Amino acid sequence: MKTALTQMHLTHTVLALSLMAAFGSAWADDEEDALAALASPDSSVSLGIAATNGSAPDKALFGQYNAMGSGSAKLLLDVDINRRDDDTGIWTQLRGRNLGQDNREISGSYGKQGDWRISGGYDVITRVEPRTLNTGLNTANGTAPVVKALATVGSGTDMQLSTERKGLSLGGSKWITPALLFELDFKNETKDGTRLAARGIACGVFSHDYNVCGAAAGTGALLASTTGALLLVPEPISATTRQIDAKLSYASQGLKLHGGYYGSFYSNSNPAQSAVLGSNLLNPDGSVLNTALLPGSSLVGLLALPQSLSPNNEAHKLYLGGSYAFTPTTRANFKYALTRASQNAAFVGATLAGTPQSLGGAVNTTLAQVGLVARPVSKLTLLANLRYEDKDDQTPIASYFVAGGKNYSNTPSSSNKLNSKLEASYLLTDQYRATLGLDYQAVKRDRPVATALVDGLTGLREDTREAGYRAELRHSMSETLNASLSISRSRREGSNWLGLGAGFPALADSAIYNASGVFPSTLQDRQRDKLRLTADWTVSDALSIQMVADSGKDSYSAPTLLGMQDSDMRSVALDAVWKLSDQWKLTGFVSQSQQTLLLNHIATLTELANTAKSASIGIVGNPSSKYEVGATLSYLSDQNRSLQSSTSGVALMGNGLPDISYQVTSLTLFGKYAVQKNADIRIDLVHQNSYLGDWTWTHAGVPFAYSDNSSVTLQPNQNVSFVGVSYVYKMK
Repeated sequence: MKTALTQMHLTHTVLALSLMAAFGSAWADDEEDALAALASPDSSVSLGIAATNGSAPDKALFGQYNAMGSGSAKLLLDVDINRRDDDTGIWTQLRGRNLGQDNREISGSYGKQGDWRISGGYDVITRVEPRTLNTGLNTANGTAPVVKALATVGSGTDMQLSTERKGLSLGGSKWITPALLFELDFKNETKDGTRLAARGIACGVFSHDYNVCGAAAGTGALLASTTGALLLVPEPISATTRQIDAKLSYASQGLKLHGGYYGSFYSNSNPAQSAVLGSNLLNPDGSVLNTALLPGSSLVGLLALPQSLSPNNEAHKLYLGGSYAFTPTTRANFKYALTRASQNAAFVGATLAGTPQSLGGAVNTTLAQVGLVARPVSKLTLLANLRYEDKDDQTPIASYFVAGGKNYSNTPSSSNKLNSKLEASYLLTDQYRATLGLDYQAVKRDRPVATALVDGLTGLREDTREAGYRAELRHSMSETLNASLSISRSRREGSNWLGLGAGFPALADSAIYNASGVFPSTLQDRQRDKLRLTADWTVSDALSIQMVADSGKDSYSAPTLLGMQDSDMRSVALDAVWKLSDQWKLTGFVSQSQQTLLLNHIATLTELANTAKSASIGIVGNPSSKYEVGATLSYLSDQNRSLQSSTSGVALMGNGLPDISYQVTSLTLFGKYAVQKNADIRIDLVHQNSYLGDWTWTHAGVPFAYSDNSSVTLQPNQNVSFVGVSYVYKMK
C-alpha cells in the first residue's frame, strides 16, 4: 500500500487565505460585505519574494505540489484586474496567480454584460516526486531505458522524477435572443515528465496449468520459486488531452432547456516502452539471476518485451436536459445523453495468429433520467426520480492469451442500470420536519463468453438488486439551535451465482459453496446501515458551534468463509467560531474518522483500519485600523494499520504488518500593514514539521531494493520554514 499525500499550496496567496480555507464558517458574518465586493471588485497587484530553508530532502513533502521544494527563493507575483465601462457595460477582467513560480495560472475575460463574452486561460501544475531514486538507469524519461545493475544499494545516481501539466483554455458565449444562450469552451492540456513505475515477473506455474518463464510443469497454486525480478522502470509521459463543449441554453417562463456536444480526445506520444536489460540482476532472495539457463533466460526475454502505455482514445457525447414548471409548486426535470467511447490504438509488438492488430474497443452509453418535485399542500413535498443507464460494449471478441494450449479471449462488459428514488417530506409542526425516502437499484451484466479467462475466482453474478429506505427528523428548536437525525438501511441481493465451468451455469448457493472460494465483494449480498447527526448552535451573537457525526456499517455474505466480512466507518467533526470583540475572532476545528475492513483468509482474520485526525485553532484581528494579524496552528494525522488474528486461536508472529503513518504540524502567521489607503505590506511565516513512515519503501532504516539494486528513499522526518514578503497595491 502506498500513501497518497496532499500538500497545502503554500504560496503567499494561499497563505493570505489560510484561515479562511481552514475555517470558512468563521467569515459567514461577512457574507454581505463579500457580495458587495463582488458587485464592485477592486483591482490589485501584489509583488514580493518568498524563501524556504533546508535542503531538498527536508522539504520534499512540503514542496511536491507548490514548487517550493527546490531552491530557496521564489518570486511572488499576483494580479487581479477588474474594469467595467459604465457607458458600454463591457467588463475586462484579468487574474494571475503565482506568476513567478513553477505552478502558475493566468486567466482573463472580456465581454458585454448580458450580451457576449470571450475568455482564455493558461495554467501550469508541476508535481515533484517526493521520493529520491538511486539507480543505474541511463535515463528516467525514455522509452528504451537501459537497466544496469548496481554493485550495492545506494551506489548509483540520485534522480528526482516530476510531471508538468500545461493547460490552455479558450471560451466564449453569446446571447442570440433574450431567451437563447450559446456557449463554447475548449481546453488543451499537455502532460510531460516521468512517474514512478516498475515491471516484474515471478516464475512459477498457475492453477489453469500454464507456466511462466519456462518453469517446470505442474498444477495447483503458484509454485514457490526463488527466480524472479522486479525492475525500476519509470514511465515516460508525453500526452495531450483536448476537450470541447458546445452548449445551447433556452429559458422562458416555466421551461428551461440545455443541450449540446461534449468531446474528449486523448493522445499519447509514448505508446510503448521497452527496457534493455543488463546482467547481474538479482532474484527475490538476493541471489544472482542466472540468465543463461531456464527459467532465468526466459524471464529476461519477457521483461525486455515492449510494454504498452496508455493508448489513444476519444469520447463523443450528445446531451439534452431541462426542466418545466407545470405550476408554481410542481416541477419536472429530465436528461438524455448518448456517448460513444472508442479506443483503436494499434497493439505493440507481435500478437497471436488471428488476433486483431487493434482492440477496436467501443462502448455506447445511453443515459435517460426524469424527475418530479411537487408540493400538493403547503406542508408536504414529494420527490420522484428515475434514472436508466445502458452500456453497450461493442468491442470485438478475439483471442489474446494462451494458457495450457488453449486460446483465451476478452469478454463483453455490457450492462444496464436502473435507479429510482421516492421521497416525502412533511412539516409536522413549526419545529419538526420528517422525511422518508425509498431507493432501488437494479444492475444487469453480461455473462462471460466460453473463451473468457477468469482466473482466481469461484463465481460471478449477472444481476444484483439493492433496495433501501432512509428517514430523517429535523428539529428547528429555535432561531439559535437546529438539529437533525437521519438513518438509512439498504440490502443488496442478486441472481444465482454463475459457476466458472463450461457454459457458466447458474448454481444455487448450496451447489456453488466453497469454504475457500473467492467471490467479488461488489457482487456479494450486502446490508448497509448509516446514521447521521447534525447540530448547529448559535450560543450567542459572538459564539457559534457546528457538529456533524456519522456512523455506518456494511455486512457481506457469500457462499464461502473467505473474503470480505464487513466494513464500518465512524466520523465526528466540530467547528466553532468565537467573536472575541469587534477586532478579534477565534476559530477552532477538530475531527476524527475511522474506517475498517475485516477480511477472512484461510487461517487468519485481517483488519485493515484507517484513522484520520485533524485539529486546528486560529485567531485573526485588527489591533488598529492599519494592522491586521492572524495565526493558525494545525495538526493532521493519517494512519493505516493491518492487524491479524488466527481463526484457530494460535498466536501469529508480529500480529500483522507495521503501520503506515503520516503526520504534519503547521504554524502559520501573517501580518498586514496599511502603508496608505490603497497599499499594504504583507508578511507570511510558516513552519511545518512532517513525518511519513511507510514500511513498504523503508523498514528499520533499510530501503526497498529492486532486482538491479535500485532503491527509493525519503527522509521520514522533515522540517521546513517559509517566509514571504509582498507589497500589495490596490486600484479602483
